[in-house]
Amino acid sequence: MDTKFSSAIHTLILISQSEKPLTSEEIAASVGTNASYIRRIIGLLKKKDIVEGRRGVSGFALKPKAEELTLLQIYQAVNETEMPRIFDLHQNPSDKCIVGRHIKPVLTEMFTEVEDTFSRALAQKTLADCISLIRKKL
Repeated sequence: MDTKFSSAIHTLILISQSEKPLTSEEIAASVGTNASYIRRIIGLLKKKDIVEGRRGVSGFALKPKAEELTLLQIYQAVNETEMPRIFDLHQNPSDKCIVGRHIKPVLTEMFTEVEDTFSRALAQKTLADCISLIRKKL
């Protein structure tokens, strides 16, 4: 399973809440991964103008306000796709079978509906919502 999305949220919370600029090594220690993986995620977030490097200082800064950054925007940034893809279809169902002949259009329609619902839910949640929930746990 791909963990870019959860790692990106973790990273962005750290960046937005830290009093000092954090390096990829410091972020990686919190996320539980290696610094090169964090640098790849941050590179994807930079492409979408979500984070920026600080000139002359190691570390990163969040560009939008946490209240304005939706989880859908984060998902799209790290997955480099507009619409979330939760499900994949198997490729070669048999046309000789009644199920095989009809499974792709049926599942495509159902999966698209689920993925649209997922997208709408992510668009309603922000990075600030995640931060708020963490604070409640403290």
